[in-house]
Amino acid sequence: MSPGFLDKLCPRADAAARVERLPRPVVFTNGVFDILHRGHVSYLAEARSLGASLVIGLNSDVSARRLGKAPDRPLNGEVDRAVVLAALESVSLVTLFDEPTPVALLSEVRADWYVKGGDYDIETLAETRAVRSWGGDARALGFVEGYSTTALVARIRG
Repeated sequence: MSPGFLDKLCPRADAAARVERLPRPVVFTNGVFDILHRGHVSYLAEARSLGASLVIGLNSDVSARRLGKAPDRPLNGEVDRAVVLAALESVSLVTLFDEPTPVALLSEVRADWYVKGGDYDIETLAETRAVRSWGGDARALGFVEGYSTTALVARIRG
């Protein structure tokens, strides 16, 4: 018998139909979430508090490597990262995307909210323009200082 949270994992091809069945409003965020830490968990809980459901667009390994991080990142593979995120109470659905940005995925699922951490300028993101084009909105959430995967990896390696 598999844990129930594995039902939150969703193939990209099924994402729009699965999101359509989620309680609204739907909040969407994205990222690599390589080594989950307190900053991530706090951010995801805050994101979920904006709506009834939280959908995560997870950078695939291929997409994550294009972001210019260290050559050996992500440290955890996409399936492992997706399973860890799905186990969180705040998360409703996790799906992967291969593109450099989640704009296409966001346009397919048509979330009511798009959120990113406060280290992003939400007004400059293509995702913000996309979600607002169908009447949704976007918001930058507070950034939890002192928590980053890059810093954690450096500390472990140090």
